[in-house]
Amino acid sequence: MTVFSELRMRQATAGRWGWDASTTARLVLAGAVMFTLLVGANLASPLYPLLQSELGITSLGVTIAFASYVLALVAVLMLAGHWSDHIGRRAALVLAVLVGLVGGLVFANADNLLMLSAGRMLQGIAVGLATGASSAALRELLPSRPEWASRFTLLSSSGGVAAGPAIGGLLSLLPGATSTPFFIHAAVLLLLLVPLWLLKARPAIRPAEGPRPYMALAPRRPSVSREARGAFWLASSVGFLSFAVFGFCLSLAPGYFAVVVHADSRPMTGLLAGLTLAASALSQLLTVRGRFAVPAGLMVLGISIVLVGAAASLSSPILLVAASLSAGVGQGIAFRLVFNDVASKVEASRHAQIISTVYVITYLGSAVPVIGLGLAASVIGLGAAASYFTVVCGLAATVLAAASLRRVLRRGCPAVLTAN
Repeated sequence: MTVFSELRMRQATAGRWGWDASTTARLVLAGAVMFTLLVGANLASPLYPLLQSELGITSLGVTIAFASYVLALVAVLMLAGHWSDHIGRRAALVLAVLVGLVGGLVFANADNLLMLSAGRMLQGIAVGLATGASSAALRELLPSRPEWASRFTLLSSSGGVAAGPAIGGLLSLLPGATSTPFFIHAAVLLLLLVPLWLLKARPAIRPAEGPRPYMALAPRRPSVSREARGAFWLASSVGFLSFAVFGFCLSLAPGYFAVVVHADSRPMTGLLAGLTLAASALSQLLTVRGRFAVPAGLMVLGISIVLVGAAASLSSPILLVAASLSAGVGQGIAFRLVFNDVASKVEASRHAQIISTVYVITYLGSAVPVIGLGLAASVIGLGAAASYFTVVCGLAATVLAAASLRRVLRRGCPAVLTAN
């Protein structure tokens, strides 16, 4: 099938030459698209202090630009999270790459907050289109290894978010600090389009029928089976908290971290901003067993994020680095187990829709709390706002750890008990 026939939700009229890729190549390509789009969406994290100075925007303006990405992403997940179930995974990923390319170019040429927000919104649309498609593709390619499908999904997404700030900081040392990183990223996306376009894609798993096939793409009310409901809400809650922490790391934290380490180096602040996410990504490679892995991971997250806030008052870069790393490990282990639990209970034909709904709630954590943090920072200062924010996140992690522990003791969680 060609990309155009997939978008029309019709079978191709004739065979075509294409790349009959191996399962391994398809796994790499699905993960690479998600990874690269998320790198691009987070290149700007270490650049925000520079953009504030050049464009004259406030901390609230930074959080508005950051949140516009999240809100656009959430809207796409709600309205189009099921599209790849009908048009196919490949076509959805091609659309995502094209929109992401345009979004990066708009952001690179932005000279005011409106253009920054527009570029961020396009990047959010791209990531939203790719999220359900990439996750579902990985699961279909590993039908007998759902745990590893979840690991690859979270590794590519967390890894991309973690690598973005570090890469953005390094590329900002080149001429055109606020634009060059996005031009280079656009070139990488163009290269990714080549194998995607040539790939012999499998047909959509639920091709539309009848005279009005596009009605299948209409927004629909998400629903979760009774068997998956408890796992769904736990995964969504853990995801919301996780991305509240990540949103802080990727928006206002670079300026906050610069104060702690007494440095204004963009590569340094980019590296610090990505530490928690890098630890989360690498934790997907760990094998964890035990009934209490989820509550333990959440407690580690809660304690660690409070210590991140304490690092400023103690002026301790060592504590900041150690707490950031341990927060990422705790979050990564807990989220993978609850994510795998809900993914294993959802039928294949609705996988993209339900996982997209999990991410709707998850990504809201990067918008609502971060906007509140930006408002607080404009009133009481960034240092005080960040300290209060980390305490609230620590308390929320403790509550979720208690809820998870109660669930394990009363009902048992097969996915948590056997995760490896």
